[in-house]
Amino acid sequence: MTPLRVVCHQLAPRIGDTDYNRALTERAIRRAASLNAQLIVLPELIQSGYVFADREEAYIASETRDGPTLVLWKSLARELGIIIVAGFCERLSAGQVANSAALVEPTGRLTVYRKAHLWDREKLIFTAGDAPPPVIDTAVGRIGMMICYDLELPEWVRLAALADADLLCVPVNWPDGPRPEGERPAEIVRVQANAAVNRMFIAACDRHGEERGVRWVGGSVIVDADGYPLAGAASHPGEQPLMAELPLAEARNKSISDHNHVHQDRRPGLY
Repeated sequence: MTPLRVVCHQLAPRIGDTDYNRALTERAIRRAASLNAQLIVLPELIQSGYVFADREEAYIASETRDGPTLVLWKSLARELGIIIVAGFCERLSAGQVANSAALVEPTGRLTVYRKAHLWDREKLIFTAGDAPPPVIDTAVGRIGMMICYDLELPEWVRLAALADADLLCVPVNWPDGPRPEGERPAEIVRVQANAAVNRMFIAACDRHGEERGVRWVGGSVIVDADGYPLAGAASHPGEQPLMAELPLAEARNKSISDHNHVHQDRRPGLY
C-alpha cells in the first residue's frame, strides 16, 4: 500500500467573511495539490469563522450543502484529484445551524458530519449532530472524520477506530489557555493518546491568530499509529502547511506485542 501524502494547512479565517475564507481555502488546496498531496485537512469552521455573537449571526454566514463553498471544494477536488476535509457552518431549517465538516472526493461524492459534542458557547448557537463519526472507503484508504471537542470523548474516537478507520481527519479550533511552564498544549497530547490506544493515524488541523478576543493554540499535528508526531505537535502562532506521508497499512495491525491487540483485549462487559 503506497503511503498517503497528507497536508494539514493551518489558517486564520475572518469571522463572517465567506468570500475571503473561500479564497483562503482555494489557495491552500491548490498549494497542497502542487506538493502532490492526496488529501488536505483544513480547520473547523474555516468557511465562516468561529466566535459568533449569536445564532442569528452564524445563520447569516451559514451555507447549505449546495452553497458556494462546497461547490468550490467539489470543483477543486475534481480538478486537482485531491480529497478535501474542512469545516463549515451548515445552514439547517428554521434558522438552525450546525458545526459541520465535509469530506469531498474527486469523484464528486460528498460526506458531511455534524459535530455531536458541542464546546462551551457552541451549545447556544449550533444544533448538535446525532450520527456517529463517518468512516469512508476512499480510493486512498478508510478515512474517518470528526470535529474538535469530539476528540476528547474517547468513546467517540473508538467508534471510528472500531469501524476500521486508517486515518482520522479532524478540523479543530483549539482555544489557547494557561498551562504549566514548558508543557505542550494538552489538546495535542490527547491526539497522540487517541492515536496510540487505537493504532490509528490522526491528522488534526487547527487555526491560528485571534478572533474577538479568543486566541488559538495553533497546534496542528499529524501523528502516526503509535501516537508519535510526524509533523507539527507544537504551538505555532501563524499560518503553516504541515505535510506527512502515512503508511496507512500500519493502522490495520492492531497488535502491540505477541499477546496484545488494542481492540481484541477490550473487555466491555467489565466496563
